[in-house]
Amino acid sequence: MATVAASSFWIHQIRLVGPWSPIHLLSIFTLIVLPLGVWRAHHHEVAAHRRIMIFIFAGALVIAGLFTFVPGRIMHAVVFGH
Repeated sequence: MATVAASSFWIHQIRLVGPWSPIHLLSIFTLIVLPLGVWRAHHHEVAAHRRIMIFIFAGALVIAGLFTFVPGRIMHAVVFGH
């Protein structure tokens, strides 16, 4: 997760604020929260670890996945046609 989130900072296809897009906010969120989740697991705080991992899953996979359906993106054309 950390590698994928960090690598997103070299992708600048959608430029809303300089070279950045809202998807980069999810990457920042992941890079901040992921070490916290690992720390919670290391300290045997299972419920807190589970909650953090679910938030990361929802943010990094579900929300980022929805961004792929924005008009002009490849997945939008694949699903909805040209």
